[in-house]
Amino acid sequence: MKLYSIEGNRQKLDAGAMFGNVPKALWSRWVEVDEKNRMELACRALLVENLNGKNVLFETGIGNFFEPKLKQRFGVYQDAHVLIESLRELGFKPNDIDVVVLSHLHFDHAGGMLTEWKEHSEPELVFKNADFLVGAEHWQRALNPHPRDRASFIPVLNELLKASGRLYLVDTKHHPILGDDVMFSFTDGHTPGLMHAQVVDLIFATDLIPGSAWVHIPFSMGYDRFPEQLIDEKTQFLERVLTENLRLFFTHDTEISVANVHQDNGRYSIYNPIKQLSEEY
Repeated sequence: MKLYSIEGNRQKLDAGAMFGNVPKALWSRWVEVDEKNRMELACRALLVENLNGKNVLFETGIGNFFEPKLKQRFGVYQDAHVLIESLRELGFKPNDIDVVVLSHLHFDHAGGMLTEWKEHSEPELVFKNADFLVGAEHWQRALNPHPRDRASFIPVLNELLKASGRLYLVDTKHHPILGDDVMFSFTDGHTPGLMHAQVVDLIFATDLIPGSAWVHIPFSMGYDRFPEQLIDEKTQFLERVLTENLRLFFTHDTEISVANVHQDNGRYSIYNPIKQLSEEY
């Protein structure tokens, strides 16, 4: 297997929302903001070549599907579909992807599934040959969102996934399409049924821990549906990472794609950070 971190489109979001109840005097140690108090966020994916004989893409980032008004609102500032360009740089076309695994269906993780916005054109799925794996519980949330998070979902994507005939819902540790090479676990604090995929010693932190700053146990986002539950789940998650000597894969950290975790007197921190992952097993 070969593993690559893949950059997608970046966005800028309000830093206060990203850090929830953490005061600016504290979070400003980790991030810089623009004149609108927005911080930059990566929307990163992982490509695994020859995983159980398949090319598997974990996450697709935010993509470039928004119409111009929404693109500006959500701080998506690059013009191209960066994920597709990043795949091309590694020698892959969208049709080379056999499986896409989505931790959840919020637009900043699943928007890259869609073609770029064009006036008077309906979006289509980018990965026309791929099977799609989504957590079973989260799929129900996407179909029936709460008013609190309805704007985070893409209704047309749900329709396209259903119509594809290639959507598979996951509710167990392993799925037959990927076999024992990928193990799944689930948390609910950020969104019901958030799915964490583990490949070799890498585990997707996804929005349970969106970047290195959020390894601090009390930190949560304003976007988290159940913050207290998230804190408990994060504690258990990081204990597992330490016990099993795993590495975290970050989707939103602009500088770090992968890192180990250390604990000292109950405080967690990262070490051995990797900006761009490229490894062979």
